[in-house]
Amino acid sequence: MPGKLEQLKEDMRKLASPEKARVLSGFFKTGKGEYGEGDTFLGIMVPDQRRVAKKYPDLSMNDLRKIISSGMHEERLVCLFILINRYKKADSSGKKEVVDFYLRNLRYINNWDLVDLSSGPLLGDHLIDADRSILYEMAQSDDLWERRIAVMSTFAFIRKNDFGDTLRIAEMLLNDRHDLIHKAVGWMLREIGKRDQAKEEEFLKKYYKKMPRTMLRYAIERFDEEKRKNYLRK
Repeated sequence: MPGKLEQLKEDMRKLASPEKARVLSGFFKTGKGEYGEGDTFLGIMVPDQRRVAKKYPDLSMNDLRKIISSGMHEERLVCLFILINRYKKADSSGKKEVVDFYLRNLRYINNWDLVDLSSGPLLGDHLIDADRSILYEMAQSDDLWERRIAVMSTFAFIRKNDFGDTLRIAEMLLNDRHDLIHKAVGWMLREIGKRDQAKEEEFLKKYYKKMPRTMLRYAIERFDEEKRKNYLRK
């Protein structure tokens, strides 16, 4: 009888679609020199991956180590969904075990969907009442995905109307050269604005002239048309 990991992989292969895999490979920029270079896809949509993850809540840490390092993008994401589900139900010791595993395996969290779907619910949530210095270290990393994790993790704080770390990390990343960081920072600024537009505009008025255009456009997306035009006339 196959083990749980083999069963999980078999479940995923039954859902695989070569046609969708080709589309996803292009969407996540897997070509030579692109940010997702070399990543491979089974062609499974996210809702189906979430359903697979729910079937395997008790997958061993050893099996999780195997699947987080998979060459298949969807298998890594299913691992992250299993970790998120486990984290939600765990006591403080169990939550720490999950987050420690997450931090030990950052090198496999290497595309924007993997970052965006996991960083807030895991690392961000864990740091709500803890020392957040690791996010500032990650914001200075040479690794694109660690920098994105740094800012995206702060979504957990934003949901608590705690904006300080997001704004400080946004300031650190103003001169970042990568479009995916511009988008992430702009997105988090927009989320602040949805809760406290005055706080977002306090930041924008200080920095909008030097912000990358993509970052600014994301940040002001929900503003009325006249206000957007005023910010874009820099």
